[in-house]
Amino acid sequence: MNRRTVFFVSDQTGVTAETMGHSLLTQFDGLEFRQVTLPFIATIDKAEEAVRKINATAAADGMRPVVFSTLVKGDLRATVKRSNGLFLDFFDAFLGPLEGELAVKSSERAGRAHGIADQLVYSTRIEATNFALAADDGSITTDYDRADVVLVGVSRSGKTPTCVYMAMQYGVFAANYPFTEDDFESKQLPAALRACTAKLFGLTIAPNRLQQIRNERRPGSRYSSIAQCEFEVRSAENLLHRHGIPSLDTTECSIEEIASRIIERKGIERRLRP
Repeated sequence: MNRRTVFFVSDQTGVTAETMGHSLLTQFDGLEFRQVTLPFIATIDKAEEAVRKINATAAADGMRPVVFSTLVKGDLRATVKRSNGLFLDFFDAFLGPLEGELAVKSSERAGRAHGIADQLVYSTRIEATNFALAADDGSITTDYDRADVVLVGVSRSGKTPTCVYMAMQYGVFAANYPFTEDDFESKQLPAALRACTAKLFGLTIAPNRLQQIRNERRPGSRYSSIAQCEFEVRSAENLLHRHGIPSLDTTECSIEEIASRIIERKGIERRLRP
């Protein structure tokens, strides 16, 4: 079966891009789609980072990804459009003809694409997403009592996108905390995690894949060296095993697969259905 990567790029949560994109993809039988959501692309820096991810995927897959976009601002659309992907932008397709017909320039104001027919569903999605962003990379640890799950693992093992995806798709309150070399030396969980061990779930990854990901971010650094990646992955897996924390190897998994497996293995209740 042919497999293509599809990106949903948005300056908000990405729900609109996903909904409209999914409707189009259902018309193509016999194809398998690996779906990646890039939400909150609200600055040029983030748009350029999205381009790097799309281009890296194009190089790895040997074919250009399909990119569905609901970016409102023209400069962000222009930036992402330069990526090595089939760029399909819903606003770009319709705003121009509408501006011509109505003789009025669009406001380019983000955040107006979401209907709120079901206020409870919308509020739950936003609250869970805000929680995931606030609790990203161990930035806030005092609210772990609200968390359904706390993902742990080395840097760039997939914790952040998985948390955001679970929040947006299922209303799951997910936090994440990165292991550091201090944790590896002590062989103990950080103090912030000891009170919520039942909520912990580890993400691990093959060292060579981790090196590829890190090298995109900091090429030629100690952080992205294979020796450092091997050390951190080995140490993290030992720490997970020592404390009986369930884990998942994310090397060959999409974000959707990672999220689904975590929810299933932890028995987490889905507040929303995609």
